[in-house]
Amino acid sequence: MALLHVGQKAPDFTATDQDGKDVSLAEYLGKKVILYFYPKDDTPGCTREACSFRDNLPNFTETGVEVLGVSVDSEKSHRKFADKHGLQFRLVSDTEKAIVEAYGVWGMKKFMGREYMGISRVTYLIDEKGNIEQVWPKVKPETHAAEILEWLQKTS
Repeated sequence: MALLHVGQKAPDFTATDQDGKDVSLAEYLGKKVILYFYPKDDTPGCTREACSFRDNLPNFTETGVEVLGVSVDSEKSHRKFADKHGLQFRLVSDTEKAIVEAYGVWGMKKFMGREYMGISRVTYLIDEKGNIEQVWPKVKPETHAAEILEWLQKTS
């Protein structure tokens, strides 16, 4: 697993969101995008992280930053997750694992002595020109959205 670096061009993608609508990174050119990768819908850590983005969404919107969550869950799973927790941002379904592989977040993980392939909790901030502006490779679900907001305030 090799993460992308600050300054690299963010790989474009086209996939579907929780409503079955096409979403591509290219449609966000001219805006900053938080592209956060998470392991699985409706699990404790992923729910805390998504709800943190939900609660801070007005602050991101005010600064012109879009939020996109990505996992390998289906559109149907994303829809259920978004409805259950009132998520007002797009959740991208990457069932083919093309996006997670392109962004270097798919790889070997360990949990309770068991090894398996999965998504690492990583966030990329992509600038208005489609380049990676910042990378957060280690994320605490509860405080991550606030951490990004703080970083945005310091750098703007």
